[in-house]
Amino acid sequence: MSVAEELDKLKKMRDDRTITEEQYERAVAELDAERDEARVRGRRRDRDDYDDEGHENRRLRRRDYDEYEEELSPRELEKKGREWGLFLHLSLFAGHVIPFGGIIVPIIIWQTKKDELPKLDQHGKNAVNWIISSVLYLLICIPLAFVIVGIPLLIALGVLNIVFPIIAAVRANEGRVWRYPLSISFLS
Repeated sequence: MSVAEELDKLKKMRDDRTITEEQYERAVAELDAERDEARVRGRRRDRDDYDDEGHENRRLRRRDYDEYEEELSPRELEKKGREWGLFLHLSLFAGHVIPFGGIIVPIIIWQTKKDELPKLDQHGKNAVNWIISSVLYLLICIPLAFVIVGIPLLIALGVLNIVFPIIAAVRANEGRVWRYPLSISFLS
């Protein structure tokens, strides 16, 4: 990928608020440093830089990302955001294993990771909006079940509670934010 393409991708991530302004500036500075290093390497073709067959010897650069999470590169930050978005939406199924887990686990993931991964904030709001909306729909369907109209509505709600989190998880893994249809926007 060329430097111009990398810069365009970084700008898009900054505009989408996937990365902060500070992370954007740091990544741009790293790209500039790599470009300068490549220019110097192009001028200086020492034996140290190339092996006998003319292939470039690359030294692995290692950074310590354990101390500061914001020091992740934009690619790693985007990958991590996608993974946590996937986990957040799939955690809605925790209610099938742990009582109230489908409500508590997504909220915990959202609240603990939203500052570190800005795009996850919108995933969390969408998931919580769907949780609240589906609980309201459930409360409406239960009394309607006594007049038989609510039974098909309860079945449809059960299907939607399985299908919607899966679709949202797939979209999160693709790097896109998906708003649950039929959800009421309590949090925007």
